[in-house]
Amino acid sequence: MNAAQPQPRHLRSLLDLTPEELHGIIRRGIALKAMLRRGEPHESLKNRTLGMVFEKSSTRTRVSFEAGMTHLGGKAIFLSPRDTQLGRGEPIEDTARVLSRMVDCIMVRTYEQAKLERFAAHSRVPVINALTDRFHPLQLLADIQTWFEHRGDIAGRTVLWVGDGNNMCHSYINAARQFDFRLRICCPRGFDPDKDVLEPARDRCEIMRDPLAAAEGADLVVTDVWASMGQEEEQAKRRQAFAGFQVNDELMARAAGDALFMHCLPAHRGEEVSASVIDREDSLVWEEAENRMHSQKALLEFLLCNG
Repeated sequence: MNAAQPQPRHLRSLLDLTPEELHGIIRRGIALKAMLRRGEPHESLKNRTLGMVFEKSSTRTRVSFEAGMTHLGGKAIFLSPRDTQLGRGEPIEDTARVLSRMVDCIMVRTYEQAKLERFAAHSRVPVINALTDRFHPLQLLADIQTWFEHRGDIAGRTVLWVGDGNNMCHSYINAARQFDFRLRICCPRGFDPDKDVLEPARDRCEIMRDPLAAAEGADLVVTDVWASMGQEEEQAKRRQAFAGFQVNDELMARAAGDALFMHCLPAHRGEEVSASVIDREDSLVWEEAENRMHSQKALLEFLLCNG
């Protein structure tokens, strides 16, 4: 008989890793970025393969993983719904069992968190949440790496989230717990984050309704589109609900003098953020986007080389 298969580590949310492990990934992401810029080879995943299962489309996620695996000496395989039997009704459990016998790691970008959980439960290899309707942990790794590069440790700082209580907001709540910062969540009534995500972080998170008051002294201001992928039919309703919740120059003037701005992209200039803010000098959105690649490389190394 075969020996029992060891249980792989997954990243379903930031809570799957310890604060120490997350800090280690951030440090390694910074180091890998410097190595790449110096032209130093770092093929730690030579002959390893990443399977990329996309139910939701993406620019940054696909390119950052494919480029990152190339840097690490491995390969990435892109699988859209048209490329797998998932798109033809094969059970998630069966797809997970098959793919995980052929590749070394799998990232899944899908709608429902429950689908990701089922996939991970039946996979023999690490599974990475590349976005669900509930969490987006990879973006937080990039955001925190970007902050560390510019300001050092984020512990004790004040972060302002302006917008919907969505998957990004949920991941900022988890990040507040794991990286020990205070989080102000400013959203209209009816768009609060899920209570079961917020309640365990009540000691460091608060909900506010006045964006200008919430911005007072904030060290980092973050926002996202008002209508995420799959919510397009709610666009008009959301535009009305979120009127007054735009991150603009007036709001940024209330934040700390050296406050930074981040956005996970794509952005709708003139809606959730003014063009003047996203294009200003203290906006880190382009570096934040690049750091998706570097922090994900560090995560891949952690999951595949520390088992």
